[in-house]
Amino acid sequence: MSAEAPAPARRSLLLILPLVTFAVLAGVFFLRLRSGVDPAALPSALVGQPVPAFALPPVPGVTADGAPVPGLTSADLKGQVTVLNVWASWCAPCQVEHPMLMRLARESGFRLVGIAYKDAPEKARAFLGRHGVPFRAVGLDETGRVGIDFGVYGVPETFIIGPDGVIRDKLVGIVTPENLKDVLEKIRRAGQVAAAR
Repeated sequence: MSAEAPAPARRSLLLILPLVTFAVLAGVFFLRLRSGVDPAALPSALVGQPVPAFALPPVPGVTADGAPVPGLTSADLKGQVTVLNVWASWCAPCQVEHPMLMRLARESGFRLVGIAYKDAPEKARAFLGRHGVPFRAVGLDETGRVGIDFGVYGVPETFIIGPDGVIRDKLVGIVTPENLKDVLEKIRRAGQVAAAR
């Protein structure tokens, strides 16, 4: 009879162990959320570095003001402050962000360009046809290779690039009405850094 006693105890332990593990993990996640660390403030090894070399074709059939929107190369990211938005038609947050990009495109002192990340040409074209074209140029990165070179974690991500082609800042997540003022300040600073050199 005493040989059977450990079996129910072992069964009880096997039932309780997953609950304890879950409780510990939930506690860790809760503490991280409450720590005040901004999950969008992921460090980027490329901030302060020149943009990686690339050449992307345009999204076929995308036009703005009656003219085809060109593709994008690293050489295009020099000469003035540039805001590079990495987006995709399959990205739900990108749909939420897009009206803010349309608003950002009306600002002066910089140019707004985009990369359609891991997207099919027809889907990227349909997305821009539905929501509007805020970009002066948009490159099609079907394989995601250029996104990887930029260190993209997930879309949307936005890079602020100085006139010298050096990445000055990176925003992970969407541009919102709440952070627009901060984004515009970072764009302004990128121009000042280059002018001071």
